[in-house]
Amino acid sequence: MTVLTQSPARPGSGGPPGGGRRLVELVLRARELSILGALVVLVVGTELANHRFLSGQGVKDIFLNASILALLAVGQSMVVVTRNIDLSVGSVVGLVAFTTGKFASGGDRNVVLVVLLGIVIGLACGLVNGLLVSFCKVPALVVTLGTLYVIQGLDYKIAHGEQIGAADLPSSVLSLGNDSVLGVPYLPVITVVVMLMMGYYLRSYSSGREFYAIGSSPEAARLAGISLRRRVLTAYLVSGGLAGLAGVLWLARFGTVVADAAHGWELKVVSAVVVGGVAITGGVGTVYGAALGALLLTTIGSVLVVLKVNSFWQDAITGVLLLLAISVDRLLALRVTKALKQRSLESGVHRDDGSAPPGAGPAAGSAAATAKATKDEAPKGKVS
Repeated sequence: MTVLTQSPARPGSGGPPGGGRRLVELVLRARELSILGALVVLVVGTELANHRFLSGQGVKDIFLNASILALLAVGQSMVVVTRNIDLSVGSVVGLVAFTTGKFASGGDRNVVLVVLLGIVIGLACGLVNGLLVSFCKVPALVVTLGTLYVIQGLDYKIAHGEQIGAADLPSSVLSLGNDSVLGVPYLPVITVVVMLMMGYYLRSYSSGREFYAIGSSPEAARLAGISLRRRVLTAYLVSGGLAGLAGVLWLARFGTVVADAAHGWELKVVSAVVVGGVAITGGVGTVYGAALGALLLTTIGSVLVVLKVNSFWQDAITGVLLLLAISVDRLLALRVTKALKQRSLESGVHRDDGSAPPGAGPAAGSAAATAKATKDEAPKGKVS
């Protein structure tokens, strides 16, 4: 039997999937700009109240404090985009910080070896999470909550109540967290480089866009030929590897490390990601927004200290921002989905061309169509 089929519309070709993708990108850009605007208003208002807030040291401290959280948020965003979550990142940071600190304090260790050891430990933790979630089909919330406690227990077992001090560490490790290049500290530079690399990969490569396709509609992504297991496993490996790198940077930044380092940071990371515009339901968001969310939360903490406000309000404000971000995300998702359906109806695009089915996430049609077009590249014509 011979039937006529239509090739999937390529992104940016002017077809509905491309138009839907541009609409989603416009919404995401608006979210990031709104976060940036809120950050500017917060900084300017605080500077007017206290003129020492934007001093050279003050700005440097904000970026140093935000660097590790932003790095973790970049890795977490890749996991959340695929409709999963990683609650173990805080415990991984603590384990890596103490383990690499113990390794480095044994002699004049090369800082590259210390960094590599931290990344390897983080990758091992990410591999366990990824295998259990992607291959064993265990819910991500259950898996990462379990590994959180397992890693914490392992960290306490290794520490035995000991503490690593800055005096025990080689100067090469400490310089990583305190020195700078052209006046800019190493930590923000490392975070920005990682963020730009991850953002470019997710936006410019078909394999990067597949993460969004999975988060938008796992079933559509599967039908498009995307390997869900491999992509989810990769997301957890990236999150674990960046958590390992963050653990080394934690050691270099603070010098003194105990077993419960970064305790509770998993919630801060998730908050930064969601506030930064990454949808907790997957398929929408960018690593740039996640990094901005981390910078916003860190700046709020610094502002409260400068204004001598009780630290309790930092958690309260974070909670309000989290609820607000989820509410706004849901409203935007409904509006974008409605717009995509309207465009689909007006142009006569069939659902099997990759348009979003009813109830799918806002990027379902565009992401699935993008992935399918990338996978198939089938020309128009007859198919037997």
